[in-house]
Amino acid sequence: MDTIWLGGAEWLAVLRIGLGLWWLESWRHKDRKAWFERGAGIEWAARIAAEHRWSAVRSGFGAVVAPRPRVMAYVVVYAELALGLGLITGFLTPVALLGGFLLNILYLTLMIHDVAEQGQNSMMALMSVVGLFGMSWQTWSLDSALGLF
Repeated sequence: MDTIWLGGAEWLAVLRIGLGLWWLESWRHKDRKAWFERGAGIEWAARIAAEHRWSAVRSGFGAVVAPRPRVMAYVVVYAELALGLGLITGFLTPVALLGGFLLNILYLTLMIHDVAEQGQNSMMALMSVVGLFGMSWQTWSLDSALGLF
């Protein structure tokens, strides 16, 4: 493989780190007080799910998220932090890439009517797939330093 400036493995590491920074920014800009004390994020998602065109989304949200809004707020917020840190440091990278892919697919499905969300989540999911199948943990990662995967 011919590349400019860096080798293929390094470019995959750049992609992985960039995706991690994207997740970290998603965590950083959240108003955690609103999410944790007022349930703002889950309340917003509940309104979207209630009007969703697919009944599976409405019923799935009602069965999994709606009964435990406080727990789900913590899950979402800290999952984004964990994904960001895991991808930036390259720690448990395949797990983080798979988890990020699944979270992006959930976000994409919930926000299927929002073009901006479709673009962001589809591109993040694609980056996860490329990072996973390109084994982006081979370079500049704790996984590589520790001999994991």
